[in-house]
Amino acid sequence: MIVIGGSSSRDLAKELAMRLDCKCILASSTRFPDGECYTRIEGESLNDDVVIVQNTYPDQNIIEMLLIQDAAKRMGAKKITLVIPYFGYARQDRIFKPGEPESAKVMIKHLGLVCDRVLTIDIHKDNILKNFKCPAKDLKASAAIAEYFMDKGIDVVLAPDAGAAERAKDVGKRMDLPYDHLEKVRLSGTEVRIAPARMDCKDKNVLIVDDIIATGGTILAATIQLKQAGAKSVSVVCTHGVFTGDAIQRLTGNQIDVLLCCNTLESKVSNISVANIVADELKKGKKKGLFGKN
Repeated sequence: MIVIGGSSSRDLAKELAMRLDCKCILASSTRFPDGECYTRIEGESLNDDVVIVQNTYPDQNIIEMLLIQDAAKRMGAKKITLVIPYFGYARQDRIFKPGEPESAKVMIKHLGLVCDRVLTIDIHKDNILKNFKCPAKDLKASAAIAEYFMDKGIDVVLAPDAGAAERAKDVGKRMDLPYDHLEKVRLSGTEVRIAPARMDCKDKNVLIVDDIIATGGTILAATIQLKQAGAKSVSVVCTHGVFTGDAIQRLTGNQIDVLLCCNTLESKVSNISVANIVADELKKGKKKGLFGKN
């Protein structure tokens, strides 16, 4: 097996190859003066099963992924697995207004042309993976998050809303801790209270778990109100740290005591690795005969 890392996921690709004890090739990618992507996989031939690790966000990484897939196939890759740590366009999985595209299906149609298996991590809506014609599976980052925070003195795990309650439940159970979700209660036309649905977090060390943080506005508002209600500390973790604009600076310079994300998107706070989760799944696939022998 050979791991090929695209420009968006070099560190994760290297760690994954180390855990699989296999060769890692970092595809060289540059941009022409007009902005077009040039990418190349070093070597004459692959002649092995290949795992390509590359995000499909932002847009230029989609093009790079498609080019790496084509290059790998032309170099004799036997089976190609796509590991897509952060799958862009997963939120648009249906048409809400006339004239809209089904963006998720468009991405899947093109990515699926040259691959035999797909692995994603905490994709926004995992039901869209059914549109791949090859086996596709979404892996959950909960185990990696729980392991990281296991000895950090956390007392309670919260989800930012009811929709993310299952994620908090999963992390909480793994840490053997109580879990809950935050609810917004409108007190007046201008005032909203954000608080746990059931729990009292006074004098507690709180961990808020989310899948994606972009601006972080809601998380910051929730943290401020938790602190006002007596929470001892508030740590915030997400799988995908999109962190648009100056989000990291704003969030770390405020009431949040710890801000971390997984290394699906690499940044200065992506200290939680999902390499073990991906490696374990690839090893299972090999046992099931989805891959050849090294």
